[in-house]
Amino acid sequence: MWKMIHRSGNPSAHCYNERSRSGAYGLRVVQKAQDLTVCTRSTCTAFHNDLTEDHLCITGSLQGHLSAGNMNDKLVFLGLLYFVQGIPYGLQSSLLPVFLRGAGHSLTRISLTKILYFPWVLKILWAPFIDRVGTKRRWIVGTVSGLALTCASSAALAPEAHIWGVAATLLAMNTLASVQDIAVDGAAVGLLKGRGELGLGNTAQVVGYKAGSVFAGGGLLAVIDVAGWGWMFVLLMFVYAGVALFVWGAPVLDEDSVKGQPADGKRAAEATRPWRVWRKMIAVPGTPWTILYVLTYKLGEQGAVAMFPLFLLDHHMTARELSFWNGIIAMGFSICGSSLGGLLLAQFSIGALMRRVFVLRTVSMVFQSSLLTVLEPSPLMKGMAVLSMSVQHFLGGLITTLTFTTMMHCTQRAEESIQATHYSFLATLEVLGKLTFSALAGGVVDWFGFQVAFLFFLTLSAGTALHVWTATLTGALREHQLKEQPK
Repeated sequence: MWKMIHRSGNPSAHCYNERSRSGAYGLRVVQKAQDLTVCTRSTCTAFHNDLTEDHLCITGSLQGHLSAGNMNDKLVFLGLLYFVQGIPYGLQSSLLPVFLRGAGHSLTRISLTKILYFPWVLKILWAPFIDRVGTKRRWIVGTVSGLALTCASSAALAPEAHIWGVAATLLAMNTLASVQDIAVDGAAVGLLKGRGELGLGNTAQVVGYKAGSVFAGGGLLAVIDVAGWGWMFVLLMFVYAGVALFVWGAPVLDEDSVKGQPADGKRAAEATRPWRVWRKMIAVPGTPWTILYVLTYKLGEQGAVAMFPLFLLDHHMTARELSFWNGIIAMGFSICGSSLGGLLLAQFSIGALMRRVFVLRTVSMVFQSSLLTVLEPSPLMKGMAVLSMSVQHFLGGLITTLTFTTMMHCTQRAEESIQATHYSFLATLEVLGKLTFSALAGGVVDWFGFQVAFLFFLTLSAGTALHVWTATLTGALREHQLKEQPK
């Protein structure tokens, strides 16, 4: 523009014309600039929206992967700890009865060995102390390390010559495992959130515990003649030592919900006054019904599961066959049932599942009881006996997962400071119900015979099914109560 003015002879005219042209041009430039700005802003806005959507997609995907990975870590952690926790149960429930029966002991004496489970009944006494003092990591590492040392002591004993020493080591293992159970249950209550995680977590609990029981009671029983008693416990010692190292570095215990709180004066005082904690636990909604349920839901089934293998041992089935069919195959079906329970809980209501499964369990006990009158030493009847044990264990595993999920639902309604103690309280009563009846089942069979005893077991199972069916319709298991969010 300055070149055009310089060449003109009339600068004023040129300036006027130029101003006019420049004004028009300026308007056009401004208009184009505005259009360009609007276009640019639209493009930027669209680009920003695309980036935002991509960011949200990527963030959601990453969160999904991280959540899935975190859940997998939780399941591995819980499953492994419940696995080693089930080893003492497998040793005592499968290995010891067969060993004692082969040595000629009566069913009453074999049933009385269940007293070695007594620490599981007493754990409610020290649960408040464990819940309030120390951290979950220290309690778990300490108890698992103690189990490793106990196995080292057991390896030096011969069961034929030191039966009381073996009983003492099993009692010590049950004591340490019961303390470990309190700490692990407290960690599970803090780690698992929502119905989906509860179902998967309780599946890991039941499956891990039963897998440990199968490993100790079935697998080790099958190879004990080859490896020997001492080497069997040396193997268990290394298993416990490896798990202790794993727990010491487990990252899932770094979460705030499971770290534990320091034992201040108030918490320590409450730990020494457990009756106050018990009053709080009883006041939790749904606790009275759950107490009655966990005390009775396994009575008939537990008697049949404990006595039917010993009936087969007396009727042409060897100890090695029992270790395979009852210790491995039937327990494998139990694990499948527990796993299926976790999957079904993600799709169906727990009330509907419990109604149907308890009825099926009663029907299966009718089938098993009928075998007592017609069982003959033939391959067909042996197959029927194995089938009845497998079905019974499958349904029992499914019911166990549903039961522990119900217990955890109830516990999550309690105050956070007593949740681990509340869950341990329910778990203690669950063990007490099974333990008491298992200790008496052998005496019932010795006094009245297998047929009358199994009719009694069947009656108890039918009564439990009726109790659960009524509760799902009118009582503590109504759907709106189960779906209540924990406070």
